[in-house]
Amino acid sequence: MILLAPLRYLGQLTMAVLATIGQVAIFAAQGISHIFRPPFYFREFLTALLQIGWLSLPVVGLTAFFTGGALALQIYAGGARFSAEAVVPQIVAIGMVRELGPVLVGLMIAARVTSSIAAEIATMKVTEQIDALVTLSTHPMKYLTAPRVLAAFIVVPILVGIGDIIGIYGGFVVGTGQLGFNPASYIKNTVNFLEISDIISSLIKGCAFGGIAATMGCYFGMNSGRGAQGVGEATKSSVQAAAVLILAANFILTSVFFSQ
Repeated sequence: MILLAPLRYLGQLTMAVLATIGQVAIFAAQGISHIFRPPFYFREFLTALLQIGWLSLPVVGLTAFFTGGALALQIYAGGARFSAEAVVPQIVAIGMVRELGPVLVGLMIAARVTSSIAAEIATMKVTEQIDALVTLSTHPMKYLTAPRVLAAFIVVPILVGIGDIIGIYGGFVVGTGQLGFNPASYIKNTVNFLEISDIISSLIKGCAFGGIAATMGCYFGMNSGRGAQGVGEATKSSVQAAAVLILAANFILTSVFFSQ
């Protein structure tokens, strides 16, 4: 019996994980379905656009700029071992657009927006504001989830596009200011190397990551425990789940777009 205890624990853990995945999938499907069914709370949607998009721009821009600069330095140092320093513009561009731009923006959104959404909705649940919405015949999924998820679907790809450009600019600043690249040649090599499919894959990743981040914030906020401890636990769990799912989704999407 003692030997069976670990197997029983593993089975219970597996069942709990699968049950959570099922609940999140059902929640996400319900949230998306409410986007297409009236009423739609346009003011909540505009507020979500501002919170997720505009107010995230400074942290996204700074993160992308410094990452692009560091990437240029790393590629130059690594390329020097093979006498391939000249590939810095091309590798910075493809690295930022295909991988680092979408992933960094997704993780920044998970850290900033997912936690904010989860804490806000969990606090509303603790203070019975969600019960008050139901009393006023307002569906919480329509009022709280649908506007945030739609806003994230729309605005995160835009943030990814801006992050890609700023990251490439960070590499440009380091490449031309510190590594001795000719500015015109750097820009020409960057533009000529990128393909439309690279940009499209980056924006699709941004759309997927935005949906994941907003859905995780809403799900854990709606299902939070009572009290301050419940709010804190919901916030922490939402960020952890969003970060892991974003990285997993990135692997799957990269396999779909670029596997030979």
